[in-house]
Amino acid sequence: MKLMKMLAALLVFCVISSCSDAQEKTKSKNGTKILIVYLSRTNNTKAIAQIIHQKVGGDMVAIEMEKPYPADYKATVAQVSNENESGFLPILKTKIENIDEYGVVFVGFPTWGMALPPPMKSFLRQYNLKGKIIVPFNTNAGYGIGSTFETVKALCPESNVLDGFSVKGGVEKDGVLLAIQGDARTTAKKEVTKWLEKIDIQIKQ
Repeated sequence: MKLMKMLAALLVFCVISSCSDAQEKTKSKNGTKILIVYLSRTNNTKAIAQIIHQKVGGDMVAIEMEKPYPADYKATVAQVSNENESGFLPILKTKIENIDEYGVVFVGFPTWGMALPPPMKSFLRQYNLKGKIIVPFNTNAGYGIGSTFETVKALCPESNVLDGFSVKGGVEKDGVLLAIQGDARTTAKKEVTKWLEKIDIQIKQ
């Protein structure tokens, strides 16, 4: 009789343990991790991505293309203009094999021609982001976000797109490249923290 009670207790324990394991696997499958994906030509968007990473953790991935844009600024502007007009989407070198693991995806980019850069369009079209929380962030030369945030929403119709963050970065046409450094980076950290609190993203202590 005592043996039967022990076996019954063991069975209950195993069932509870199995349920717990199943819950953990489901939790992982549904996506609880944070991914920070960014496109950065002058490293200003990268600087904001790094600040976000320091605040919320997760994995940080830079978008790279199979065929990078020209180093010359005017040549890049002309190419991007043609791509936007034609709807061309560049092929990405960057591959994210485990996108299903992420429940929150930050997407960072500069404003190019008052529009979302073609490589970021490629990323948003390439991956299934249905049901995920999408958090856009932007750097620009002082002219604002243009249509970038609206385009993110349009390309993620089945995602929960939160209010984005934007800050002035470099002005490449004037030779000003990395601007978010020193005091500007310190200020950006404070602004990013306020934004994350406003959109209710948990910050690491």
